[in-house]
Amino acid sequence: MNIKALRAFRATLSEGSLVAASEILHLSQPAVSRLISGLEAELKLTLFDRTGRNLTPTPEGLAFYREAGRILDNLDEVPRIAAEIRAGRTETLRIVTMPRIAQSLSAPAVARMFEAKPDTNISLDVRARREAGKWLAGREYDIGIGALPVDHPGIVTKPLIRVRAQAVLPIGHPLASRQELTVGDLADEPVIRLMQGLLLRDQLDDIFHSAGVTPKLTCEVAASQLACSLVAEGAGITIADELVAAHAGPEGLSLVPLVPERWMTFGLLYPISQRKSEALLQFEKTLFEVVSELVQRSPTLEMAD
Repeated sequence: MNIKALRAFRATLSEGSLVAASEILHLSQPAVSRLISGLEAELKLTLFDRTGRNLTPTPEGLAFYREAGRILDNLDEVPRIAAEIRAGRTETLRIVTMPRIAQSLSAPAVARMFEAKPDTNISLDVRARREAGKWLAGREYDIGIGALPVDHPGIVTKPLIRVRAQAVLPIGHPLASRQELTVGDLADEPVIRLMQGLLLRDQLDDIFHSAGVTPKLTCEVAASQLACSLVAEGAGITIADELVAAHAGPEGLSLVPLVPERWMTFGLLYPISQRKSEALLQFEKTLFEVVSELVQRSPTLEMAD
């Protein structure tokens, strides 16, 4: 596949016109247009609508960019990678983390990793659970950290930590002083939950369904941290865990464990048949150290079997 054509497609889409793309690529407008036409012929896709004065991306073009965007972005990394290989600094650890534990677990582990191996290049990306599996299976990353289970034939998993489900309430809420809560206690509370297709949404729905309670809904959000932030603003309550709530306005939140107990598992994800590098082994060790320290400080966290 023509790399210049991919660059021309990316520049035209991001800049919105052939004129701007040609200036960035230092090519004439007809040359950029020919590159895009050649790419469309090779892909058998219509990437741009040419009926107006400007090229407008088609739904196919936008879908192609969403799926191939990271590969296109990585084209610019090739010169840097080559320079680092020439300089003798070749070890890079590529990590993807799911949003729920990015700040509370992944970031501290990466920071400690820098102390242990300062010469290792580390990239830390955040992707939704449904996306991370695809990129791991494609070997875009060396390791992933996120909620289990993940069912993908190209990925193997290893449990890391279990977290207890808790009701997340605003400070001063009448139920905040309780030691434990049942789902029935929350029946009359406005509930903030995640959008369809997200694991925590499925878990929350299952918790309410198992108790025979229909939640009183306020709104749906795209991230668990955002749900906790809305709770802190007084918009309702939600169900999450200590790791999620820790970085979502904790000064305005009260967490009360649910009974009967519900536990959720986070773990490590690897591409299948992977040979682990020294940097990856060190990061695993560092991550387990961070988790062990978290578990020792909290009764609602425990090491996974």
